[in-house]
Amino acid sequence: MAKPTLDSLCDQHGYLKDWTSWDAPIAESFAGLEGITLTEAHWEILRLLRDYFACYQASPANRALVNWVKKQTGPSKGNSIYLMTLFPGSPTRVASRIAGLPKPKNCL
Repeated sequence: MAKPTLDSLCDQHGYLKDWTSWDAPIAESFAGLEGITLTEAHWEILRLLRDYFACYQASPANRALVNWVKKQTGPSKGNSIYLMTLFPGSPTRVASRIAGLPKPKNCL
């Protein structure tokens, strides 16, 4: 049986249809599409995002993501500037996609 393609696993916006089908190769593929090479710092935020989703069944808005990261790791990582260095543009949109989560509701 052929492995499904990334396109077949995604919705019309390019996000995974089923967050439970996510794995490291999918994350690497999404990161590559964003021009990002994942480091341990990225993986830490991706894990925190997936924990947030498991708790609240929603992808966080930017402020919620910053506060969640700050609560879990402290202020040195729980701030917008740090998250922007890892996930340029829109950290919540980019990181949620790489983490295999649905598009955050407030993202265009």
